[in-house]
Amino acid sequence: MKRSNSSMQLTRAADYAVRVMVHLATLPVHERALLPALAEATGAPESFLSKVLQALSRAKLITSRRGQSGGFEILPRGREASMREVIEAIDGPIFLNVCLISERACGREMWCPAHPVWAQAQQAMLDVLSKALIADMASQVPASQTPAADAALPFAKLKVIGN
Repeated sequence: MKRSNSSMQLTRAADYAVRVMVHLATLPVHERALLPALAEATGAPESFLSKVLQALSRAKLITSRRGQSGGFEILPRGREASMREVIEAIDGPIFLNVCLISERACGREMWCPAHPVWAQAQQAMLDVLSKALIADMASQVPASQTPAADAALPFAKLKVIGN
């Protein structure tokens, strides 16, 4: 029987947060995106994504503006953020096991043979997530998948009339 252990998975909110940050980082500096466009680009329901965007705004990774020229914009700090920072803005600190949360979290730490393995795995995961930068991930998005390419699509079917 195949079992899923949710304690070893990111939350859906953290996954959407990374997706939206990468998408926003593909936009030109100071360009904003509206919630419906972000929901479509990330595959997230608007109502759920709205809460994710609020958390990213509280973490000062993005900013939002209401009104005619409103929308969501990635801040310079957000472009420079790591995947770890984005995940922790949504879910808080990442721990593989409760024994890693604090020194007093587990009375077995001093003699448990699993503890050093958990600690090593924790550090390796945090290192990988800390090195994965939003700007670097955005630069790897294929040109055909960027918002600018989507804007050009209606013109792709037009015939060019020459002299």
